[in-house]
Amino acid sequence: MGMANLQRMAMQMQQDLARVQQELAETTVEGTAGGGVVKAVANGKQELVSVTIDPSAVDPADVEMLQDLVVAAVVDAQRAARELAEAKMAAVTGGLRLPGM
Repeated sequence: MGMANLQRMAMQMQQDLARVQQELAETTVEGTAGGGVVKAVANGKQELVSVTIDPSAVDPADVEMLQDLVVAAVVDAQRAARELAEAKMAAVTGGLRLPGM
C-alpha cells in the first residue's frame, strides 16, 4: 500500500468522522425514569437538551424522589447518546478506538 493511498484513506476517514460528528450533534436520544414520568433528551454529543417532568411526579413531600428520577433519566439519556456515538464511530473506524472519539 503506497503512501498516497494511505493519505487518501486517512482523508476519507477524516471526512467520514466529521460527517458522523455533525450527525451526532443533530441527533437526539431520550432517557426515562419512573416509568416515563421523567424524560431527558440529549444529543449525540451527550449534551443535555431538555428535561420533561410529568406533573404526577411532583410531590412536594418527596422532592428527593423527583431529584433521583431526574438524575436517572439524564444518566439514561447520556448512556443512549454514548452508545449511539460508539456505534456510529465504529462504522467509520472499523471498530478502531481512536483517542478523543
